[in-house]
Amino acid sequence: MDHFAGLDVSVKDTSVCIVDDTGRIVREVKVASEPDALLAILTNRTYHFKRIGLEAGPLSQWLFSALAEADLPVICVETRHMRAVLKAQINKTDRNDARGIAQRDAGGALPAGARKDAAQPEAADAADPPQAFAVEGHCS
Repeated sequence: MDHFAGLDVSVKDTSVCIVDDTGRIVREVKVASEPDALLAILTNRTYHFKRIGLEAGPLSQWLFSALAEADLPVICVETRHMRAVLKAQINKTDRNDARGIAQRDAGGALPAGARKDAAQPEAADAADPPQAFAVEGHCS
């Protein structure tokens, strides 16, 4: 079974939500916003990640690099697109944002230009240049 993770990163903590390929929540946890803390959760052999969505922000480059170096299928999600996807939430929290990122990624609801895959950095840019990842330097 494939899994998807959504990471809502703040300066101190990161909310992690892991869902299966049907969008069912498998695990939710809050960890320190540090690569080692995230890797402890995301490298667990229980999960077979198809994609890990990381919202762009001040710590994105650092965290993205560490996750990509661990061969995890991490993508950066542009903040504008996630804001549009998550704006219907009634109760906006970091936990709910992480849940929304994971579930939207599992459902394929993000437009091509809203994400950037570690393995194919040019693909997102070519797919939709005006909408392509606006803070490209932060995640690659």
